[in-house]
Amino acid sequence: MAEILQKDGTWTFDGDVLRLTPGRDRAVSLLRQALGELTVPLRALAGISFEQGKKAGRLRLRLRDGADPLLLATGGRLTEPHDPYQLLVEPGRYGVAEYFVDEVRSALLLEQVSPDPVTEYLLPGPALPVSVSAGDGTAGFDGEQIRLEWNWKTEDSKAAGGPRTLALADITAVEWWPAVGLENGCLRFSVRGVSATTPPKYDPHAVELWGFKKDPLMALVAAAVQARLPHPAAPAAPQGRGEAGRRAVEAAGPGVPGQRAPVEDDHDALLRRLRELGELHRAGVLTEEEFTLAKQAVLKRM
Repeated sequence: MAEILQKDGTWTFDGDVLRLTPGRDRAVSLLRQALGELTVPLRALAGISFEQGKKAGRLRLRLRDGADPLLLATGGRLTEPHDPYQLLVEPGRYGVAEYFVDEVRSALLLEQVSPDPVTEYLLPGPALPVSVSAGDGTAGFDGEQIRLEWNWKTEDSKAAGGPRTLALADITAVEWWPAVGLENGCLRFSVRGVSATTPPKYDPHAVELWGFKKDPLMALVAAAVQARLPHPAAPAAPQGRGEAGRRAVEAAGPGVPGQRAPVEDDHDALLRRLRELGELHRAGVLTEEEFTLAKQAVLKRM
């Protein structure tokens, strides 16, 4: 096992997963403290690096695109103090950091982990429920609904509409932007059928952020919601999951009215059908029950 302990945090690697624990130093950001220990599977990694500096070095993990809902929701906009995949290393521990990098890289090569983007989340996102107050409001999420409440700093016309409750099923996207220079940031939810062109100051589906200490905590809400939205790179089911499942079960079984008899009914064709069903199940198009029924129908014909 490889391990490096610093004031900024502790990273350990056992060959299968990396455990990233934030330090208790006052300089550690509120976001990293709130995230707590992160467990990162090796297959979620695209790479690791170590950069030396005069006062401190920096370990950096690079995750595969799409693996972490936090990185998806924040779009790479987390600055260094708040990025949980970076660790400050004291000069006296540079040798340990380089050894840590070598161990992780060797495991990536041994396991032949692809650095390519993924089509499913490999990290679970923040624990629920989560609620954060910052900027002009409070955002909370319980896994099914998002609750937005306003404070005395909220613009009058926005506050006049009262608190907002948004169903997860109505959310098409979520994003977190930090305040940069004179530009304010926001936590914004895109709602089905509603234009998202309104500035955050007036948008009842957005919390405006002004660059204060708690702003990065809003990324927790964004990541928790992102983790429960369909993965943006997942294969789309053209007719919906239920319809796809029904068609797969019907295609697997004989004697269904309106279905043509398969041209190929030999052993190889049935094996190909089993592989196709497995791929649909892994992609999330078929539920566990639909996959089981379709598989049983194919096996009966073999």
